[in-house]
Amino acid sequence: MSTPLSTQSSACAQPPSLIINRGEMRRAITAAALGNVVEWYDAAVYLYIAGTLGQVFFAQATKTTQLINAFALFAVAYLARPLGGIVLGPLADRIGRQKVLSLTILLMGGATLGIGLIPLPETIGIFSVILLLLLRLTQGFSTGGEYSGATTFIAEYAPDTRRGFYGAWLEVGTLVGFSLGAGIVAVLMTLLDTHTMQEWGWRIPFLLAAPLSIVGLYFRKSLEDTPAFRALEKRETLAGEGTASGQLGRTFAGQWHQLAKCAGIVITINVGYYLVLTYLPTYLHVELGYDESTGLSVSFMIMVGMIFANPFVGALSDRVGRKTILLAGCFGFFLLSVPSFLMFQAGGVMLVCGVFLLSATFVCFTAVVPSTLPALFSTEVRNGSLAISYNFAVSLFGGTTPLIVTSLIAATGNKLMPAYWMMLAAVVGGLAVWKIRESAGQPLPSSPALVSTTQPAKVSDLALREQAGDHRRGAVAPVAIERNS
Repeated sequence: MSTPLSTQSSACAQPPSLIINRGEMRRAITAAALGNVVEWYDAAVYLYIAGTLGQVFFAQATKTTQLINAFALFAVAYLARPLGGIVLGPLADRIGRQKVLSLTILLMGGATLGIGLIPLPETIGIFSVILLLLLRLTQGFSTGGEYSGATTFIAEYAPDTRRGFYGAWLEVGTLVGFSLGAGIVAVLMTLLDTHTMQEWGWRIPFLLAAPLSIVGLYFRKSLEDTPAFRALEKRETLAGEGTASGQLGRTFAGQWHQLAKCAGIVITINVGYYLVLTYLPTYLHVELGYDESTGLSVSFMIMVGMIFANPFVGALSDRVGRKTILLAGCFGFFLLSVPSFLMFQAGGVMLVCGVFLLSATFVCFTAVVPSTLPALFSTEVRNGSLAISYNFAVSLFGGTTPLIVTSLIAATGNKLMPAYWMMLAAVVGGLAVWKIRESAGQPLPSSPALVSTTQPAKVSDLALREQAGDHRRGAVAPVAIERNS
């Protein structure tokens, strides 16, 4: 027996919906998420052993200066992210998402491996710090195209009614990367003494990024580009337009409001990332006196919980809307940040409760942002617009967060400064979310509608699917599709 999924709603020459096979869609999600695993694995490893890196590369400095210098080297990579976004984002709108994603994971994995091979300052002096700086800049450049490309890739593969659920798996990759980094560092700190960690133990987590990158590259190279991009290529070919002409100008033209909304949401989620998932273990150890393993263990358990919660919250956003959940997250961060950090100071069970409150709030962002941001832009400029807006916001307010809050605590002596920083980010994000349109269940702007089937999908004959008609939101007519049941 067969069940029709949808019917032809218009006889006009409009692009019908594309049918995506679920197996192909799962492979696309895996390929995109693996790059996020590598990116955030590296971020977690660096920040979780920032104290050790400070001792290795700045041995003559005071403990506080060592930590600030280590965070400064972490933050400096974010200066290269906007450049990566400007170059790699529009490039993905010209030559394809798949090609650029393959390049970013290759650069990212190679730079991370290089960090693990840097000679010690005792051997080459200041050049070890210079090498670390150059490799961090390479990582920053590559990640400038990674998140936006992966987010666009999943959004353009996912069916419209399930984009929240499938998009949430991208952040599962992020959380897996964080968890993997935290777990490996925690094991090393348990098995190795401080002297051994400073001698060679700190290298191990960076070297382990190489096999992760190879697996991710294999998955990405084995996939076709997204249906939306292939449709765009066919449309512009039929119209006689060159995709390389004026791409950066098209990215900015008439997009300023959308770019600002995107940046506001990105500021909130990234301040949350670097406070809740990466800075917290260092804060607990350096500022509150907990041992290092306690902070890492708490973060590891919370991230594992968020991994399982993320798909459920993403699926919920397909039913109740993206804005509802994002606004709940903004209110939660604003109201619960100070109480949570006071709980950290109390210790014991209150520490776990405080971390749980922030993490439960944070999952409202990690589960929903990947399906929200791509819906702000049309296919022609989606990757470039998202890359530029995302990376400028992250560079200014995301990767600099550990450095900023550490400096604020040092300057004021107030250990609640991270909470105040989080509250400010929540206000910015709340204003941005309030201004966006609800996108749950809707086709991406200027993209054909997407539905899924368990049967092999014929998505290659784009000339039959793409017409020179109106590709604006709401102008996409679905086709009759049948599936065995």
